[in-house]
Amino acid sequence: MALSGLEIFKKLPKTNCKDCGFPTCLAFAMQLAAGKVELEKCPHVSDEAKESLAEASQPPILKVEIGSGEGVITLGEETVLFRHDRTFVNQNAFAVTINDDMPDEKIESMVGEINDIAYERVGMTLALDAVCIKNKSGDKAKFMAVIEKISSLSKKPMILVSTDTASLKEAAEKFKDKKPLIHGASKDNIDDILAICKDTGCPIVVKGSSVDEVMELTAKAREDGIKNMIIDIGSRKLKDDFYNQVILRSAAIKKQERSLGYPTIVFPDEMTDDPQMEALLATVFVAKYASVIVLSNADRQNIYPLLVYRQNIYTDPRRPMQVEEKIYEIGKPDENSPILITTNFSLTYFIISGEVETSKVDAWLLVMNVEGQSVLTAWAAGKFVPELIAQFIKKSGIQDKTSKKEIVIPGYVAQLQGELEDELGDGWKIIVGPREAGEVSKFLKEYAS
Repeated sequence: MALSGLEIFKKLPKTNCKDCGFPTCLAFAMQLAAGKVELEKCPHVSDEAKESLAEASQPPILKVEIGSGEGVITLGEETVLFRHDRTFVNQNAFAVTINDDMPDEKIESMVGEINDIAYERVGMTLALDAVCIKNKSGDKAKFMAVIEKISSLSKKPMILVSTDTASLKEAAEKFKDKKPLIHGASKDNIDDILAICKDTGCPIVVKGSSVDEVMELTAKAREDGIKNMIIDIGSRKLKDDFYNQVILRSAAIKKQERSLGYPTIVFPDEMTDDPQMEALLATVFVAKYASVIVLSNADRQNIYPLLVYRQNIYTDPRRPMQVEEKIYEIGKPDENSPILITTNFSLTYFIISGEVETSKVDAWLLVMNVEGQSVLTAWAAGKFVPELIAQFIKKSGIQDKTSKKEIVIPGYVAQLQGELEDELGDGWKIIVGPREAGEVSKFLKEYAS
């Protein structure tokens, strides 16, 4: 049972030393009770108190890891219902289903597609996370053979789904070093699946048809000392599964219901036969609140929007994405190449650099540190103003790379032109570029001609 803030406070040193970042021990205790801070933030708590507060110091949604090595997926550790309250912690994992009754050529083709999907966007790699292998054939030998094949073709973590406990046991034992997710434990086989978890250390899925049933199953697992589990609840219908996801997250975070405080898995691939509708359903669960989302295909036209959407949802809204302040070479610029300047907001940088590349004009791109803000925001905040821009240009070293004394500024801050020329002096000329990024390519071609 989760402790209240006052109960936690009684076990703290009560020194009000502020080393935890909070003004008082009571304030820290309240945040700890709400799952918004970790016990380790207090450097003076006793070992005895650590032991008694271990449960209270855990986040409302416990951490679960799938897979091993570099490809491990970390799920859970969430502390809020809405990301603007704090942030979401560990992004959803997208898995693609491969049935063991598929032809070998189809299996190899799908694994290749899953492995190959990787997009670079604003400095991050967007990719699929796991392979879900379903024992559709009901044949243990075939199930094992397909797992073996996929294991040899991909380093992605595996989710193993079967209604046959013997098949799951053999698969978990053989591939325990890869720590696959075992699906699943129901009221009919809970003891056997818990034994598999104990013997192999593999995470498991607990599947129930109602919240009460799930609570009974997770309570039994907790009694056996097992917390490395994921919840599967629902009827494979959007309305029911969406409702259940909200109920589970709300109960875990607002009510501190530990028996429901685990990551969840949903199966949009079983809700529709239409791939586009499936992708649409998946977007619902990206935001609310599935940890693992299982899809039927790796078609890029369906996957890419989901990956971008997930990236947007799980980017910390309190911390702007930014790139390093420096001179970026686009193409092979020389002393006569155009010079452009912008801010270090990641999205701004990647859009502008992409448009410059499209123009086929070799150029220097100066990226100025404004704490990750966009051009207009930085200007309004007094961080992208003539005096500071001039200081940056002078110290950037661009004058050692080019004899050109013209620099292109974004069109939205055209009003800086005259003052910036005055700040730079020494014959510098400021060129006002286009307002919209989409016009940069055309502008550069004309400017460089």
